[in-house]
Amino acid sequence: MSKALPKRNEDYSAWYNELVKRAELAEPSEVRGCMVIKPYGYAIWEKMQTQLDKMFKATGHSNAYFPLFIPKSYLSKEADHVEGFAKECAVVTHHRLKNAEDGSGVIVDPEAKLEEELIVRPTSETVIWNSYRNWIQSYRDLPLLINQWANVVRWELRTRLFLRTAEFLWQEGHTAHATKEEAIEETIRMMNVYAEFAEEHMAVPVVKGIKTESERFAGAVDTYCIEALMQDGKALQTGTSHFLGQNFAKAFDVKFATKEGGLEHVWGTSWGVSTRLMGALIMAHSDDLGLVLPPKLAPIQLVIVPIFRKQEELEAISEKALLIKEQLEELGVSVKYDDRDTHKPGWKFAEYELKGVPLRLAMGPRDLENGTVEIARRDTLEKQSYSADERLPLTIKNLLKEMQQTIYDKAFQFRKEKTYKVDSYEEMKQILEEKGGFILAHWDGTAETETRIKDETKATIRCIPFQGEKEDGQCIYSGKPSSQRVIFAKAY
Repeated sequence: MSKALPKRNEDYSAWYNELVKRAELAEPSEVRGCMVIKPYGYAIWEKMQTQLDKMFKATGHSNAYFPLFIPKSYLSKEADHVEGFAKECAVVTHHRLKNAEDGSGVIVDPEAKLEEELIVRPTSETVIWNSYRNWIQSYRDLPLLINQWANVVRWELRTRLFLRTAEFLWQEGHTAHATKEEAIEETIRMMNVYAEFAEEHMAVPVVKGIKTESERFAGAVDTYCIEALMQDGKALQTGTSHFLGQNFAKAFDVKFATKEGGLEHVWGTSWGVSTRLMGALIMAHSDDLGLVLPPKLAPIQLVIVPIFRKQEELEAISEKALLIKEQLEELGVSVKYDDRDTHKPGWKFAEYELKGVPLRLAMGPRDLENGTVEIARRDTLEKQSYSADERLPLTIKNLLKEMQQTIYDKAFQFRKEKTYKVDSYEEMKQILEEKGGFILAHWDGTAETETRIKDETKATIRCIPFQGEKEDGQCIYSGKPSSQRVIFAKAY
């Protein structure tokens, strides 16, 4: 294998960027700010997508697809929405190219200018609500629960693979309801779906809460979120769910006939997660040797590496190894048998450590003779010998289950140790500078104080958490009364 990764505690950013490339998750593209997701990285995203899709459908949602292009006039119908996304929009102005008359290359045909410019979708509320105007006529059409898997474009100036790119993959749910209460219930339900996915599948503990007014989604009445803590002490927003009120329904005149015979605007929600989850997965668990993947999202859950010198040894080992592989696959475990003779076992061990494969099973002639195998865990790096009998497949299945919990517990303990209850602004600044992490502190509820703290410390209010007792106190900045602590952190 190539040289070691940069150390996390020396250069976290370099470690992250190098790991993404070396583990063959993604690479920068020739298009500025965009990325190429490589097969191994996309396999992880597919597992995320598959599980989330099941969870969406289990809560009554159906998938649809809407256009990539949005007429510019649509975006301007909701004032807060256009203001929030205006600086990130990519705009299509022409529909044809032609060869330059001087032979210098291809140019935009000036005669092919569009009558109305098109926005490459940064998010789809406007184009979807325009369709909903035709889909919704009566209370019988509600609730309308739609999700789409798509790509979006937000013209970011500073980019980092998975965490912030000009184009990224995501899902966006858009729902319409007869009442305010139903819409709020939906918004909270989907935040809880995201939290369940993060904790149960990504093994990432999250805090659920509501965003402050200055941090909420453009065009929303309220934004609910889940926040995770990365190993460098920075927060990462890992999912958002928005209660839209009637803002988009009024902007696009989406009304329904009520049971009583009246005519009312519907109530809306939108919610989404993106390939940013890949960044969270990497930064929450991985180490200086490479990725550490929770088994539920690992494309390969166990790799079998034969150790041999002669062809007849490989043939004997392969017979046993392929039987184990078949038995494990019947239990739903994804297995790779790496019998390549172009690389030595040590090279393979390092490769699968780098790629975060949860379990590695090694088998040589002596193991075959003794009826044993050696299994190495990626999370703890522990190695142990096991009997290669009929109990082995179930043992491996249980090991994977144990690893999933162990990885979560480690991340939970890290967050616990990096969460500080602070009562003075000076202490907060010191912790932010020296340790990072989640800071629970009182805030007076004003945007002015929030902005000043952000300008002075680069820390933002990640959320007003749902959990945690209400307690009276004084704002750490202004000294004004406060009824609850909020979470401050530096963030990605």
